Amino acid sequence: MTAGSASWLPLSPGERSVAIEVLVNGPLSRAELARRLDLSAGSLTRLTKPLIESGLLIESPDGCAAGESRQGRPSQPLDVVAESRSFLGFKVTEDMVYGVVTTLRSEIVARHDRPLTTHDPGGVADLLALMAGELAPSHPGLAGIGIGVGGFVQDRAVVGESPFLDWRDIPLAALVEERTGLPVVVENDVAALVEAETWFGAGRGLDRFVVLTIGAGVGYGLVLGGRRVPSEGEDRAFGRRWILDPNGPLTPDGERGSAVSLLTIPSIRYQIRAATGRDHTYEEILGLAAAGEAMPARVVAEAARALGILLAHIANFAMPQKILLAGEGVGLMDVARNTVEETIRGRRHPLATPVDLETRRSDFHDWARGAAVLAIQVLVLGTADA
Repeated sequence: MTAGSASWLPLSPGERSVAIEVLVNGPLSRAELARRLDLSAGSLTRLTKPLIESGLLIESPDGCAAGESRQGRPSQPLDVVAESRSFLGFKVTEDMVYGVVTTLRSEIVARHDRPLTTHDPGGVADLLALMAGELAPSHPGLAGIGIGVGGFVQDRAVVGESPFLDWRDIPLAALVEERTGLPVVVENDVAALVEAETWFGAGRGLDRFVVLTIGAGVGYGLVLGGRRVPSEGEDRAFGRRWILDPNGPLTPDGERGSAVSLLTIPSIRYQIRAATGRDHTYEEILGLAAAGEAMPARVVAEAARALGILLAHIANFAMPQKILLAGEGVGLMDVARNTVEETIRGRRHPLATPVDLETRRSDFHDWARGAAVLAIQVLVLGTADA
């Protein structure tokens, strides 16, 4: 498979700052760009010249730069050609691979999913290469691949541990690169989602921002100073050690009363199955709770109180400007939003600034898009610690 290589590398730190500012916030006039980055006109010219010559930035003759009116002499704002390169993003779950193709600005232009029938690392890499090959003819400018996996990832290349796939120390990036000829970045799926939301989504332009995900597990990402805070223990059972109710339920895979045992879809389904002897989907449980059936209503109410406590803890200690609640489990808010919000208020100071809580029912293509954003950051812009 041939690829349109990311020929813009390497970028100096100054060039990288300019490229990121235009990518995330452009089109921008030179005056506005210099103001944002505190650069002189001469320094900005020196930094933008190689970016324009390489084709990463262009002088756009049309449109109006951000922050400027159309009055007076028309300017030529700097912008990126979003369609000049495409990126593949994959989200690997226990039984599916979700794929997207995005532009340089992370806009999804294609989706492609396949069942995952094996957890053998070589078999998974084969499937990812097959999907990439199926998408490549329609997107000849592919510049790289990002892969999001639930688990602990080292050096954006090796899956150190993934309980969903039962993997340890799997060099996934190398396996996929061998099969595709494309550069590959692998990252924890929550970290990838946080990066995408920080650059192009709910956290854009914010100094302090949190992403909390609930679904198959509980994920957490913190942004300070506009940058994600990495952790060596990322996704190593974050929710299992956060005890929200010491008298809460005990599930086979969680501590008693932990965020995992109270909030995850498998745990909520387990509680209903253990109490009633019947197996229900998560959506069915939410519907039964909304209809007032006793046991589902009790379990959902406990989950809502636990979520309110967790959100209050995060707000109290991280003091974010916004919290994004995402994941396949956020349907809980449709049924029990009042309980969640009342619990948050009850666990915070009466004069505290209200929590700016954005709820988004994410599908796995959003997670795949996050992986593509990691590829954009690392492969195009060379951000080693994005």
